[in-house]
Amino acid sequence: MAARSLSVFPISPSNPQSIPKSARDSPASLAWNQRPSCLASSFNGNKLSVVPLRSRQLVRRFNSAVATVLLSLPTGKPERAATDKLPKWSARAIKSFAMAELEARKLKYPNTGTEALLMGILVEGTSLAAKFLRANGITLFKVREETVNLLGKSDMYFFSPEHPPLTEQAQRALDWAVDAKLKSGESGEITTTHLLLGIWLEKESAGHKILSSLGFTDEKAEELGKSMDKDVILSYK
Repeated sequence: MAARSLSVFPISPSNPQSIPKSARDSPASLAWNQRPSCLASSFNGNKLSVVPLRSRQLVRRFNSAVATVLLSLPTGKPERAATDKLPKWSARAIKSFAMAELEARKLKYPNTGTEALLMGILVEGTSLAAKFLRANGITLFKVREETVNLLGKSDMYFFSPEHPPLTEQAQRALDWAVDAKLKSGESGEITTTHLLLGIWLEKESAGHKILSSLGFTDEKAEELGKSMDKDVILSYK
């Protein structure tokens, strides 16, 4: 039997006079009939008069819901916040951090921890660090599964803040990434590789435990560390 679909759009009757005058003169009816556009009915091909009401308001409302664009990442060292001499975070690292906050909110966790930072790197997906993890069998699905196994599920009625604050371990991972870049003396940006190695060096963190359970080792960290400053020249292909 052929499937049929119902249109959710109101249908203009063939005889407008059949509508009571009070209904025809209502604001909703007037707005509907001012700028009709034609769509075909899914049943018999008749043209329907359809107007997307308040479309401009919906667009504005959608735009206001777009996530805030970050220009830098949080630091646990206040003296750094007031200087412009620090190296900048790469666009991939900033996006990874934004995705980490989103992952924490999806799991309804009150904080953005090292496990969320790890998931953020994999969600962003185009960085050298993310590619290295996937090449070694560490995927987003596996990390999410290990996160729930390790930390459990949050209360279904709990709602995370828009920007879940960093745990102390996650903040130290970010600060280590900045320190490593400064100590290297290399020019360029702080990459997701710096961030991933910062997570790995937090031995008691959930991120380190998850990486370890999925086969990441000090040897692999050392291998990845050799290309810490090359991430910015990678293409997005």
